Amino acid sequence: MTVTRRTATLGGLAGAVSTLGALLPAHAQEGVPILGGLEEFWLATEAYVYGYPLVTMEMTRRIMTNVAAPAGTRAPMGQFARIRQYPDASFRDVTAPNADTLYTTSWIDVGKEPWVLSLPDMKGRYYLFPMLDGWTTVFQVPGTRTTGTGAQTYAITGPGWKGTLPAGVKEYKSPTSIVWLLGRIYCTGTPEDYAAVHALQDQCKLVPLSSWGKDYTPPAATVDPSVDMKTAVREQVNALDAVSYFTLLAELMKTNPPVAADAAAVARFARIGLVPGQDFDKTKLHADFVSRIPHVAFDRIMIQLKVNKSVKNVNGWLYDTVTGVYGTDYLNRALVTAIGLGANRPQDAIYPMSPKDADGRDYDGANKYVIRFAKGQLPPVKGFWSITMYDAAFFFVANPINRYSISARQKLKANADGSIDIYIQNESPGADKEANWLPAPKGKFQLMLRMYWPNETQPSIINGTWSPPPAKKVA
Repeated sequence: MTVTRRTATLGGLAGAVSTLGALLPAHAQEGVPILGGLEEFWLATEAYVYGYPLVTMEMTRRIMTNVAAPAGTRAPMGQFARIRQYPDASFRDVTAPNADTLYTTSWIDVGKEPWVLSLPDMKGRYYLFPMLDGWTTVFQVPGTRTTGTGAQTYAITGPGWKGTLPAGVKEYKSPTSIVWLLGRIYCTGTPEDYAAVHALQDQCKLVPLSSWGKDYTPPAATVDPSVDMKTAVREQVNALDAVSYFTLLAELMKTNPPVAADAAAVARFARIGLVPGQDFDKTKLHADFVSRIPHVAFDRIMIQLKVNKSVKNVNGWLYDTVTGVYGTDYLNRALVTAIGLGANRPQDAIYPMSPKDADGRDYDGANKYVIRFAKGQLPPVKGFWSITMYDAAFFFVANPINRYSISARQKLKANADGSIDIYIQNESPGADKEANWLPAPKGKFQLMLRMYWPNETQPSIINGTWSPPPAKKVA
C-alpha cells in the first residue's frame, strides 16, 4: 500500500467541460432540453467529491488491517501498529515518511461497543494522538498541546451509544463507526531515545469496553486474499467506476452517517440514487456518462491546489491552513484526502511543501540552493520543526551522512548577523557548514517543512504573520 502525499498531475477539467456534450444522455443530444442531464452530471460529481474521504478511508483501512498480526505499518483491527525506527532510503511502503515522530496507530470499529484507549505518562515529551472519523475529521486530539503529557484514559464511543463508563475514563464520541487513531511521539532517533519511546509505545493500550479491567487477548485475525495489498490506495479508489463507487459509499454511510451540517447537500444526492441508510439505486444514474464521473470529479478535487482559498502558495511553498476540521468545504476535504490523508488540525501541524524553487523551476541536484532564515525567524513553533528532503517520488534520498531531514537537532550554525542558512545540495558544502547541510540527490527533488504545534499568535504561519523563506538557487 502507498498512502500518498504527493500532488497528482492536474487533470483537464476545462477540456472535460468543453466536451460535455459527450457526457450527456443520448436523449439530451437529440434535441431534448439538456438542463436536466447537465445538472445530474454535476450533481453526481459533487456526490463523488463529498464521499471521496469516506471511500478512501475504508480502502486504506482494509489494506492497513489485512494482516494476521502487527507488522510494520499494519495491524489487525483493534491492535496497534508500532513503528520502531525511522525508515531509510530503501523504504517504499509509504510516501513522504518522516524522521521526527514514531507512529503508534490503530483502526477500530466503535459501532458495536466503545473502545478504551490508555496513554502513559509521556514525562514531558511532545506527542499527539489525533482521532479521525470516517470522513477524515479530527474529532479529538489528546496530546501535549491539548491535554498535557500525564497518563490518560479515554473511551471512544460510536454514534448513538449511551451507557455508563468506568470511573476515571473520559468519553470521546466519534461521529462514525470507523475511527483511525494516528498517534505520533517525538523521537530524536538516537539509540537511547529510541529505547525510551519504545517503552512509551508499549504502554499504549487499546481494549473493547467489555474487556476493560480484565486480561485481554485480541482475537485471531484472518487475512482476506481478495484485498489488493500492492496498488496504491488512491489508484484503487480512482479506478472504481461510478456505480461501484456509489454502491460502496452508500454501504459505508449506513454506519458512518453524515453530520447534521451535511443535510442540505445530502438531500440533493437522492436524485442520483444516493440516500443515507439505503442501498445505492443505480437506476437513477444515467449510464451514458457513468464512466466520466470519476475522472471529472477527481479533476475537480486536484484543481483545488490552484483555486482553493485554503491553499496558500508563498515563496514557493504550498500549504493548506484548513485541515482536520472542514465543515462543509467538501472540495478542500477531498483534496487533503488525496494528497495528505491523516492530516492534523493546523493548530497541531502544518506541512508546507515546496515542489519548485523560488524562481518556479524544478529542484535539481545539479544545482545548489540556500534557504536563509533571518535572525529570530526560524519556524515559530511550540513543538518542533524540520525540513525533509524527498526525491521526485516522495521517498528519502540516500546520502553519505544518512541525513533525511534537518532541524534544530543538528545544532545549526548561525551567520555573523544571526541568520541561519540551510544548504541544499548534492555534495557537502564543507566541514564548517555540514551541520547546516540537507543532502540532495543528483536529480529532481522536493522539500517539505513540518511545523508541529505552530504559534497561533504573531509570528504565525496560521494567520499569515510568518511565511517560510524561499529556497534560492546559488549562482
